[in-house]
Amino acid sequence: MRVKTGLLLAFVVLSNAIGNFLLSLGMHHAEPGSIGAYFQPAVVSGIALLVAWTVSRLYLLGVADLSYVLPVTSVGFVINAWMGAVFLRESVSPARWAGVFLICAGAALAGWTRPDTAKQPV
Repeated sequence: MRVKTGLLLAFVVLSNAIGNFLLSLGMHHAEPGSIGAYFQPAVVSGIALLVAWTVSRLYLLGVADLSYVLPVTSVGFVINAWMGAVFLRESVSPARWAGVFLICAGAALAGWTRPDTAKQPV
């Protein structure tokens, strides 16, 4: 079960980061305010990935604790900042990078715990 949860976790993180990246990429290459921007291939792909992210995250929340899922999936913020800086040429300030590294530290701490620490009825 732990391997399955880990693979699902990786999919949740990557689908969110790549979906957000594709949305940003598509919107930057579209005419501002144009309805046609929503039909750019990158935007449509980003939306599809974010739908897959939502469905897979719902499933992940069914097999692992919220207190585990949210911190560990926040590593997607790191990927988003890196992709923005590298591929979109965004300026990421030292303060933002410090925030990114704090997120990494929190994700690492949460990742050391078991994904399903308490299975109690609500």
